Amino acid sequence: MRFGRLFATSLTLLSANHLLAADKAPGVDPERVKRIPARMQAFVNEGKVAGVVSLVMRHGQVVAHDAVGYQDVDSKKPMAKDSIFQIMSMTKPVVGVGIMMLAEEGLLSVSDPVEKHLPEYKGQKGGTRPITIRDLMTHTSGLPTQPPKPIEALYAKMDLTLAEAVKIYATVPLDFEPGTKWQYSNMGIDTLGRIIEVKSGLAFEKFLETRILGPLGMKDSFIFPPADKTGRIALVHEVAGPGRLQRAKSLFYGGVSSAYRPNAKFSAPSYGLYSTAADLSHFYQMMLNGGTYGGKRYLSPASVATMTQLQTGDIRAGNAQGNGFGLTWEVTKEAMGTLNLLSIGTYGHGGAFGTHGWVDVKKDLVGVFLIQASGPGEAASVKSAFMTMAGAAVVD
Repeated sequence: MRFGRLFATSLTLLSANHLLAADKAPGVDPERVKRIPARMQAFVNEGKVAGVVSLVMRHGQVVAHDAVGYQDVDSKKPMAKDSIFQIMSMTKPVVGVGIMMLAEEGLLSVSDPVEKHLPEYKGQKGGTRPITIRDLMTHTSGLPTQPPKPIEALYAKMDLTLAEAVKIYATVPLDFEPGTKWQYSNMGIDTLGRIIEVKSGLAFEKFLETRILGPLGMKDSFIFPPADKTGRIALVHEVAGPGRLQRAKSLFYGGVSSAYRPNAKFSAPSYGLYSTAADLSHFYQMMLNGGTYGGKRYLSPASVATMTQLQTGDIRAGNAQGNGFGLTWEVTKEAMGTLNLLSIGTYGHGGAFGTHGWVDVKKDLVGVFLIQASGPGEAASVKSAFMTMAGAAVVD
């Protein structure tokens, strides 16, 4: 696997004076890059989305970082490059990196039965063999997607600890024999987060802070919002009528976005992170660099390769046609998955409110797309346009 070039420490700054001009970026068409914010603004003007923050990196250089529209349509607060978003399921690959870190330290094996580390999973019904960590990382465990009764409101209320929730998950029968099908499972990723707690001796959110977010310089990434940063959090919007958006009044994930998760206890490994485009670019560039960033190694090249190669074989897997799954990463595996100008082997992940990030290894490119949209609307078409425009800007 070809990895991106090492990312210089000085380039971790994403202020305007550190943004590499598109006309000086190797292999990037400056005119095509300049089209991106204009097109995103047009989507805002049409009422398709409230606001967008987008970022493109090529060869470890930020060649585009733009903010258009509103962080909140009600108050007309402008979107900013450092606006903070609920990235939802984009959290999942961060969990995967945490698991691989512990595997590299010899504290677990990806092939381990889950019950080896979480005894509450012993004797789970629905399969002829115990589920494994690999099953959880590939969404082939048979665990249901969402929490069961009586805690089906957990993801909105966040009123249980991770340990309490996972003990209940372990009592739920599997939907199918492990390893035979693909079914996206938030419960499975939450279980990985609990394994991280048990094996590291740290609360899940503390592990992320001390082992991944802090060292990577992801200074605006967290699960429980600090009071001094809530003013930068973009609110979630829903369609109020043709060409008109409003603040979403109620949400399944995290509650009402303007309440900033009051009194939350659940650390939500499957969807919990808030982050910014700049912070996420650090994480994705670390993966593209083969596990290093800013002179520090987080994962071995072997772990990065294992996480990002196709693990699901011929099983119908992934949220988009032409894709399969690696270990917590969705992977482009065939031509149908390249229609947004992604290369075969591209890996990434989206989130419930329309966010998306990806690493195109063949193009040596990172893309980050952040919006906050709930319910049916035009979010998917806006994301598709950005991904295609980013890919089209590469001309070498």
